[in-house]
Amino acid sequence: MKKQPLILIISGLVVVLALFFFGRTSEPKKPSGSPAAAAGSPKLFDIQSFINNSKSTLPPSQVLYVTELENGITRGDVPTQQITAYNALANFWKDSAKVFEPYAYYLYQSSVLENSEKNLTFAAQLFLDALRAEHDDAKLDWEATKAIELFEKALILNPDNDELRVGLGSCYVFGKGRGGDAQQTMKGIQELLTVVKKDSNNLKAQFVLGVGGLVSGQHDKAIERFTKVVTAQPDNLEAIAFMADTYAAKGDKPNAVKWYNISKRLANSPSYSKEVDERIKMLK
Repeated sequence: MKKQPLILIISGLVVVLALFFFGRTSEPKKPSGSPAAAAGSPKLFDIQSFINNSKSTLPPSQVLYVTELENGITRGDVPTQQITAYNALANFWKDSAKVFEPYAYYLYQSSVLENSEKNLTFAAQLFLDALRAEHDDAKLDWEATKAIELFEKALILNPDNDELRVGLGSCYVFGKGRGGDAQQTMKGIQELLTVVKKDSNNLKAQFVLGVGGLVSGQHDKAIERFTKVVTAQPDNLEAIAFMADTYAAKGDKPNAVKWYNISKRLANSPSYSKEVDERIKMLK
């Protein structure tokens, strides 16, 4: 029976961990062109249908307000008018309705129209943060696609920005490649390798490369990456937890238990400790 994802909740931050978050690492899924893969492909996420359904739950006064803003987009004959309408819609869905997907979508639309590195980066990071904790396959693909597009647009404006390239690589490792598609994971790894070849001490890139190594079954490489991170950042709970999961995937129980116990001490959370203890029991 497949284990459930291990979720860390520390100071309100949800950190979704490695092996059982990404699924099996030893057998990549078949290429998307195969009949078997096509039969199991997730449904596409239709953001417009989602928005329409979300609107149907709003009180009439808010429906009227949103509809007026939407009409302002189609009536706007200059980009600045459309940007203003998109931003107003994004703020409504974020602050009043408190629904993430429309907020992210309208922020995406606004940032693409404005085409500034700052706004593209903000929207891209928003999608990346969301996809890392996403469990719905269709939404995951949508979020990853939007994040990749935004990071790529920002990189056109600033091709030497390593933070943007790390973000782009992360979209493939945590998003497109999560289900076991080795080609998508490799796309992310290539972006990240570009960064570490310039600066081997870029710990964000090293960390995501470690995750990519775990996902692709390159456990020794992953351990090497995580070791570099935790040596520089001994309190990096997420890297330590991924290290433990990597040793577990490798079949190295003593080291897995060692790093799981370190993560328990850092997390200082009874619920997390319980999850880890269960995982340790299941180690062979």
